[in-house]
Amino acid sequence: MFLSVFDLFKLGVGPSSSHTMGPMVAGQRFLDALRIQPFSAHGLRASLHGSLAFTGKGHATDRATILGLAGFTPASMDRDAAEAALAQNRETGMLHPQGLGPLAFDPERDLRFDYDHALPGHANGMVLSAVDAQGDVIFRQVYYSIGGGFVMTEEELADKAGAMRTDASASVPHPFASAAEMLEMAQRSGKSIARMKEENELCFRSRAELQAGLERIWGAMRDCIDRGLSAEGILPGGLNVRRRAKAIHDALQAERGLNMTAPHVVNDWMSAYAMAVNEENADGGQVVTAPTNGAAGTVPAVIRYWLDHVPGASERLLPDFLLTAAAVGGLIKHNASISGAECGCQAEVGSAAAMAAAGLAAVLGGTPQQVENAAEIALEHHLGMTCDPVRGLVQVPCIERNGLGAIKAVAAASLALRGDGSHIVPLDAAIETMRQTGRDMSDKYKETSLGGLAVNVPNC
Repeated sequence: MFLSVFDLFKLGVGPSSSHTMGPMVAGQRFLDALRIQPFSAHGLRASLHGSLAFTGKGHATDRATILGLAGFTPASMDRDAAEAALAQNRETGMLHPQGLGPLAFDPERDLRFDYDHALPGHANGMVLSAVDAQGDVIFRQVYYSIGGGFVMTEEELADKAGAMRTDASASVPHPFASAAEMLEMAQRSGKSIARMKEENELCFRSRAELQAGLERIWGAMRDCIDRGLSAEGILPGGLNVRRRAKAIHDALQAERGLNMTAPHVVNDWMSAYAMAVNEENADGGQVVTAPTNGAAGTVPAVIRYWLDHVPGASERLLPDFLLTAAAVGGLIKHNASISGAECGCQAEVGSAAAMAAAGLAAVLGGTPQQVENAAEIALEHHLGMTCDPVRGLVQVPCIERNGLGAIKAVAAASLALRGDGSHIVPLDAAIETMRQTGRDMSDKYKETSLGGLAVNVPNC
């Protein structure tokens, strides 16, 4: 099993990797497939199913679907150009993807939220179709947005291959598909998890490309934190959630140097960093999936905490942090899920906390056994967490939840480093428990806004 560090950490736009990035990627793939068809299409249609329907409007899935069919991609989207394309579509009922000419697409008529018919492959399903001048479907494809911006067709999902490159495991020197295999390979080779992950990555790109890519990841995370810490105002969507990261950060900076500051205030620093990212995400800004948009603040917050507050921290070790975190995230995605619509928020913030805990333990000098222990502690104590966004927006409880995920990650790493790596519950058992818990969890608590806080908190 091989998932690249760049599969887990993708540059994209908020507010949701499943609901925003996934539909945009699906639109791009559909256009690519349409371009090689032997016929000319007259118009496009889209239907959203499952969680994409239930929380699609709050998650801006309608906008993302239109932009994907207009040819925009998450990593390179220009917000001004996107807004102009949406305005043109509202005015004319047409889209203009490159190489296909004008295609009719009236969102009121051609974009359907289907609340009654879930698709069988995944909770985040969508159907994209091309029609002729009479409105008859001439090309159709089912896509599933499976979390973290990953998209698979129904055929790819059926054979468990798709775009995940799982067949590449035979081509890497350390093809671990479980935490137990990872630890066994580390012991046999005498290498850290980061070194093994690095050697796997170098089978697909040069060392310079890997280094540059990791620098881009952290640069985008850092810039997102900084933007969030400087922004104020009300987040869109109608809940009237006020941005708080800047005010918290300003107060913390004013208190710096005071002798009476309580030690627990460091938690507020971590929360401010995480909330800054997720407020940017809620505003539709550029974030890095870590491993998803809804959990995008946890890993960057722990990195920023480590760099700014831990003596001896150095950006020189950032690749070790990111590579170790990606190794753990890959195991969780391969053996369970990182999708809130599939397994609840344990799969999003829980996975992010496990990744952050592993990365922090690694750069603080932890052994592979301690790193695995740190990831397990963080994931174990998110088990059962539901995904119940109020009004379908990635705001409440999502923004604060990332801060608490960062705090748990740091605590997990610290606890693991106090031990020798031996522990009762293996990381593999925690991952499998998360998968089973997600399977058994009612759909009300899996990103549908039909249960939990979403129905017990006034949302208007």
